[in-house]
Amino acid sequence: MEFRRINGLPPYVFAQINGLKAEARANARDVIDFGFGNPDLPSPDVAVEKLAEAARNPRNHRYSASRGIPNLRLAMASRYKKLFDVDLDPETEVITTIGAKEGLTHLMWVLLGPGDSALVPSPSYPIHLAGPGFAGAQVITVPMNDPGASSNDPGDDFFEGLVDAWERASVKPRVVICSFPHNPTSACVDLAFMERLVAFALEHDVIVCHDFAYADLGFDGYRPPSILQVPRAKECCVELYTLTKSFSMAGWRVGFLVGNAEIVAALTKLKSYLDYGTFQPVQIAAIVAMNEAVDYPEELRVIYQSRRDSLIDGLARIGWSVTPPRGSMFVWAPIPESYREMGSLDFAKFLIQEADVATSPGVGFGEGGNGHVRFALIENELRTQQAIRNLRRVLTKLG
Repeated sequence: MEFRRINGLPPYVFAQINGLKAEARANARDVIDFGFGNPDLPSPDVAVEKLAEAARNPRNHRYSASRGIPNLRLAMASRYKKLFDVDLDPETEVITTIGAKEGLTHLMWVLLGPGDSALVPSPSYPIHLAGPGFAGAQVITVPMNDPGASSNDPGDDFFEGLVDAWERASVKPRVVICSFPHNPTSACVDLAFMERLVAFALEHDVIVCHDFAYADLGFDGYRPPSILQVPRAKECCVELYTLTKSFSMAGWRVGFLVGNAEIVAALTKLKSYLDYGTFQPVQIAAIVAMNEAVDYPEELRVIYQSRRDSLIDGLARIGWSVTPPRGSMFVWAPIPESYREMGSLDFAKFLIQEADVATSPGVGFGEGGNGHVRFALIENELRTQQAIRNLRRVLTKLG
C-alpha cells in the first residue's frame, strides 16, 4: 500500500534509541535519559489550579475558537511587548496553535506547494526538514555549524550558506525556516544577524519563519532576540512562540504564530477547516500562566543553566571537551575523535548499552549532524554526575 505524504520520510532513528532504552529498563537498569527534550520541571502551580477550575465549568467543554480565545491572544501580544518591545495586534497578528509543530506544519501548507522550495538548516529539528515536504515542496539544506567547531560566528556561517544556496537554487525558494537558539546545535545569534536576514528576505521576496521555541532560555547574560524587533520584519516574517519550554508546559500544546497579518490570516483560514483549537480550559490556564507566573521562565532558565554547567564541567573532567551553549536546553557534543568512526547512531547505542546513558544521535537531525550527539538538559545535577561516572567507566579512549 502506498502512503504518498509519508513515503519520503527517512527512518526515525530515535525509535531505535527508545527501543534500547525500554529494553534496558525492562532489565532493571537505571538509564539516565538525556535523549528526548521533554521538560521534567513542573508547570506553574497557578496554571494547574486554573486548569482544574476551568475544567469543572461545563461551558468550557464546548468547541473553542481555532485561532484562540481573545484574552489568550491578548496575553501573547502583551508578553511580546514586555519582552521585546514589539507591538502586536491580537486580532490580526496573533493566532494560537496546538504547539509549535502543528503551527509550523500547517504554516507550510499555506506557504508552499509542489514546485516550491524552502531553505532549511541542517542539522535541524526534524519537523523543520519534514514540514515543507508534507506540503509537496523541495527542501534545500543550509549547513548549520557547531558553534564550537570554528572561530567564526555560527550566524555568519549560516548566512553565507543561505546566500550561496539561494544563488545556486534552480527554483528560487519562497520560505526560509530558522530557529535561534537553534535545536540541536544550540547556535545563537544577535539582533544584527536578524537585521541581515530581514534585509535578505525583503530583497529576495522570501518569507522567514522563525521558530522561537527557546526564546526565554539564554545563558550567561545572553538574551535571544525576536526577529520581529527588526524594523519592517512584519512585511516578510512570522515567528512561532510556545509555552513548552518557557513555562514548562510541554503536554499542554499551547503555541502561537505572530507577525505578518496576511500570513496569520492565511493560517487562520486553514485551521478553521482543520480544528477547533486547544481545549478551552487549557487556553484559560495559559492566560493565567503568562499573566500571573511572569517570573517562572526566569526560574526555569536558572535551573537549565545550572544543569548545563554541571554537564559541561563533568564532561571536561573525563576529557570530553564541549563548548557551553549560550541558549536552548541542549548540549551539542562532538563525538570524541577516538569514537567518531562509529557514527552518531552507533555511538548513541553504545552509550546506552555500556554506560546506561541515553542521548540523541545527531544523524536524526539530518546528515549534517552525524558527528555529534545531543544531550537534553532534563536530568538534575545528581543524576548528571552519575552519568559522568558511568561515561568515565566506558569511554576509556578519552584524554
